[in-house]
Amino acid sequence: MEQAKFYSDIAEGPERGNAYWMQTDDNVRVRVGAYDSETPGKGTILLMLGRFGYIERYGRVAKTFAQNGFSTAVIDWRSQGLSDRMANDPQAGHIDRFSDYQRDVAALMKVVNGLDLPKPYYLVGISMGACIGLRAMLNGLPLAAAAFISPMWGIKMSTVQRIAAWPLSWASKQLGLGQKYVPGEDGEIYVLETPFEANNLTHNAEMYDYWVDQAQKVPELQIGGPTMAWLYEALSECRSLSKAPSPDTPCITFCGELDQLVDNGSIKSRMENWPNGEFAMIRSAKHDVLTEIPEVGGDVISQIFDFFSKVDADGTR
Repeated sequence: MEQAKFYSDIAEGPERGNAYWMQTDDNVRVRVGAYDSETPGKGTILLMLGRFGYIERYGRVAKTFAQNGFSTAVIDWRSQGLSDRMANDPQAGHIDRFSDYQRDVAALMKVVNGLDLPKPYYLVGISMGACIGLRAMLNGLPLAAAAFISPMWGIKMSTVQRIAAWPLSWASKQLGLGQKYVPGEDGEIYVLETPFEANNLTHNAEMYDYWVDQAQKVPELQIGGPTMAWLYEALSECRSLSKAPSPDTPCITFCGELDQLVDNGSIKSRMENWPNGEFAMIRSAKHDVLTEIPEVGGDVISQIFDFFSKVDADGTR
């Protein structure tokens, strides 16, 4: 591990936070962040973020975790944050194979083990991070419990869009056009080009302003839209996961009634068959349920803490 750039001023996270460079087994340099708890340790939360995610983006959330006794480990996925970008256009949200994210998970766990972050481990997976996290669980990631926020276990599309998405994205990969943006997407930064009133992430204006401030001060942390290869790989992974049984690990999942990004039907189907699983649909909430205003989302973080508190370190309830 080597010390990496870390923008504590825009993160507004726990006082004891840092970032590290770690090389994956396919020679991609990724950035991993770690925050220490501020009270006696209850364990470590593996915070797996979505497609726009980077370490500093949820600094305030990590601070809440720290205040409640949890250390946090979080990673810039490849092609995100300060990790190596996989496309010629560094703004493109690109991946060659969805399974490559599991190489990033392995790098994350090397840092967790290298820093001797406290056990047990808990997963909080958000959107795409929940998709990556579920696959990691099926691969044996050692967890006491998991919490999923608007998990990307299916991508929200109209029937026509879905019919077109599969052959178009597959053909783009086969023809060497996988790095092209998905139609309608480009390299623009979402929070800078989308007014708060029109955003599909949250009703929380203070949180949205926090993200806008980060994007203005450190634009190199940001990415634009996804590529055709990312779309094909994501669709394929969602389909593959839909056929896999749910693990026995205790799990609580939240999604927003107004979510425009993930398929809530896929989430409900998964949670109906998850042993030791709980599910909550948050009325009037958008995609980022974790940061919604209390009037909409209640206090999702407190519900996660309460769920984790009922689980033993070995994952039994």
